[in-house]
Amino acid sequence: MNFSTLHTTLEKNIFIITINRPDKLNALNKTVLNELDAAIQNVYDDENIKAAIITGAGEKAFVAGADIAEFMEVKNEDGASLAKKGQQIFFKIENCQKPVIAAVNGFALGGGCELAMACHFRLASEHAKFGQPEVNLGLIPGYGGTQRLPMTVSKGKAMELMMTGNMIDAKEAKELGMVNYVTPAENLLEKTKEILNVILTKSPFAVSKVIAAVNAFYDCNKNGFDEEIKLFAETFASNDKKEGTAAFIEKRKPVFTGK
Repeated sequence: MNFSTLHTTLEKNIFIITINRPDKLNALNKTVLNELDAAIQNVYDDENIKAAIITGAGEKAFVAGADIAEFMEVKNEDGASLAKKGQQIFFKIENCQKPVIAAVNGFALGGGCELAMACHFRLASEHAKFGQPEVNLGLIPGYGGTQRLPMTVSKGKAMELMMTGNMIDAKEAKELGMVNYVTPAENLLEKTKEILNVILTKSPFAVSKVIAAVNAFYDCNKNGFDEEIKLFAETFASNDKKEGTAAFIEKRKPVFTGK
């Protein structure tokens, strides 16, 4: 699949999606969002893809926000549809049954911070910075940031960050639980792949149900505990459970099929 704003590679079942507009600090415009939507759909559809990494090209930015120049072309009455489209794409990332990890290599601001938070978890380089500076433009986050940031760093800190527009560095982001690991820039992708390679040794079926169960905690339309019971029952009846328990008893490595 060819893209004009993304660079994609498949390495040992890990699909690496690189937002490739370094001259624009990888800012999100319509083309990037459409192509990101298509790339994530490819993660859903391609059986050779077992996990994905989202990162940004260059040393300066993961995604430094939305393309503000493009905002100027959007009519006032189209604001809702603009936000809705971004949210739909980011929900697709969040609800993907395969792990999608953000490797944040620089500025993750505005829509870039929202994109990183839509991923299942995040790693950051030492010089990464996060923020929701939309108030500086007379706006609020529109791609899910007002909802995911409080889930990630606490309500009070999220309120502060969104009302001041201030940025936090990678160290503080880790202290707040926003990122799982901070690494030197040159080690970021390798560390991300290292973690994914551990995940890929586990039952794909069980991993998909972990994603669904944890997401249910944040879904006001679901009772997370009831959802856990349902998803546990599905894993309990799976072939992967039979293989995993047999391998444990037989003291061998399991061969999971994802069913």
